[in-house]
Amino acid sequence: MSDDRPTALDVTTVEPDTGTDYPAPFRAAVAGRERRRLGERFGLSQFGVNLTRLPPGAMSSQRHWHTREDEFVYVLEGELVLVTDAGETVLRPGMCAGFPAGSRDGHHLVNRSGRDALLIEVGTRAGLDDEAVYSDIDMELRRFGDGHRYVRKSGEPY
Repeated sequence: MSDDRPTALDVTTVEPDTGTDYPAPFRAAVAGRERRRLGERFGLSQFGVNLTRLPPGAMSSQRHWHTREDEFVYVLEGELVLVTDAGETVLRPGMCAGFPAGSRDGHHLVNRSGRDALLIEVGTRAGLDDEAVYSDIDMELRRFGDGHRYVRKSGEPY
């Protein structure tokens, strides 16, 4: 490689990201979620890859769908409940789920078990072309310039 990025690494060397930039009323649901942003360590620009740990009671995100980003998840350890517009599906190790861009099927994962769950998340990096709509709450993600902001569905900022 032409820069200092690795071609291989031990995932335990990647510090987990435990925060969220959701507005205050919606942060608690993802408390405890740990994401190791593996794709960023390799400089991947077309898709992101996260190794995510969800403790008991945590959600992967608020239930949402993307206008331009595909998403894929694969369960490595534990048990998760996939919640979509169609209902709930239990996912166990070796199971996966995918969500094509533009599909208005709001989704997220919830750990209702008594132990941690570990999963791989893969998603398109559509950048400024993507927006997210949160199905169960009054929130949307809007992109602008080199950043983003959360707004109410009316467009009013949080």
